Amino acid sequence: MRPEAQRQRLLSRRAALLGAGQVTLLGALAGRMYELQILESDRYSMLADENRISLRLLPPPRGRILDRFGVPLADNHQNYRLVIVAEQAGDISATLDALASLIEIGETDRRRVMREVRRKHPFVPIVVLANLGWEEMARVEVAIPELPGVAIEQGLTRSYPLGPSAAHVIGYVAAVSEAELTGDPLLELPDFRIGKNGVEKSQDSELRGGAGTSQVEVNAFGRIVRELGRVPGRPGKDVVIGLDAVMQDFATRRCSAEESVASVLLDAVSGDILALVSIPSFDPAQFSTGLTPALWQLLSTDARNPLSNKVIAGVYPPGSTFKPVVAAAALAAGVLTPETAISCPGYIALGDATFHCWRKGGHGTVRLRDAIKRSCDVFFYETSRRLGIERLAGMARRFGFGGTLGLDIPGERSGLIPSREWKLATSGTAWSQGETLIAGIGQGAVLATLGMFLPAFFSSSL
Repeated sequence: MRPEAQRQRLLSRRAALLGAGQVTLLGALAGRMYELQILESDRYSMLADENRISLRLLPPPRGRILDRFGVPLADNHQNYRLVIVAEQAGDISATLDALASLIEIGETDRRRVMREVRRKHPFVPIVVLANLGWEEMARVEVAIPELPGVAIEQGLTRSYPLGPSAAHVIGYVAAVSEAELTGDPLLELPDFRIGKNGVEKSQDSELRGGAGTSQVEVNAFGRIVRELGRVPGRPGKDVVIGLDAVMQDFATRRCSAEESVASVLLDAVSGDILALVSIPSFDPAQFSTGLTPALWQLLSTDARNPLSNKVIAGVYPPGSTFKPVVAAAALAAGVLTPETAISCPGYIALGDATFHCWRKGGHGTVRLRDAIKRSCDVFFYETSRRLGIERLAGMARRFGFGGTLGLDIPGERSGLIPSREWKLATSGTAWSQGETLIAGIGQGAVLATLGMFLPAFFSSSL
């Protein structure tokens, strides 16, 4: 074969191989395109929408806490916060200077804003100041046309009309801590608040409500283009308690002259709690907006324990209020009757010890009714001696002493009703009869909270 024919044949073979390869490649490409655009079009369309559409949670308005007459003890009020968008504002420092001429912006807030500008995307709004007053908001709103990238946003802040007066009952809300995250995405919202103490905590699930959603269209960088739809959240339920706001305020004002005091006011007929006061107190609204380290240090180190509800968390000797319990135990055991007479010369001797009545000279011969009326110590010394600590303690526990009542306010402590076994276990020494006499007037090792005398706290829940 001539060289030219051989060369031509070689070129033709190579051209055929190349053509076959191109056809194969084009076929594979066409097949893949058919698979992507026809067979899997629904799947990729869904993925594209998921990239384009973002579902965002909307926090619901928190339910109110109302007194027995419907007066708000915890409510929500509209607040305003100043935000800035870095990509629209341009020179952030100059914008902050302009804002500082209108409202007060501290150096701490300025540094925080500059730090967040460096960390976040330039299109993400950054809070400059929260909880602006009406006048502050108005001054900024007037100047907004000359302040690009600056905006005022509206929100809800928890408010407490009685302030410190009812703080230990109502409690407060604060930001969610890491330990309190349960997987509920609502708890991960940066401005979301949950109940941390008092009724706010015990009824948090009722007060919290359910989240709403906002469906927004975003671009590849996550910037919001427009809102496509919105489903409002389920507002939290209002909770009604038995407290009387007027009585609570009155009792607080009467107790405010004392350095440290606890007081409870009950309805004599129904037993409802009308007022529950613990002095000193604190402002619950400060926890909602965020405590400064200095304020937290002041509250937590105060020797008078303003953060403690002394009514349910403090234990004290019940004193003469315990005497009816001793009387009930004695009557039930048959060691005396209402007509049993006991002489009170002002003291009673037991071995080498002498136990005195509060009234020097004594009350003379008294029976049960007069003994309770006059609070005669000697009568109850003798009654408890006849009764014994076992029967006395048994009746006290039947009345609920030595345990908790399970009130709907967190932090309740149990009291203490002593016994022979308790004394031996705690001190390694035997119980003495003198201790029985002291227990008979609600002193010594007998301890109780004011809450031991309280009935069920809540009247209803809306």
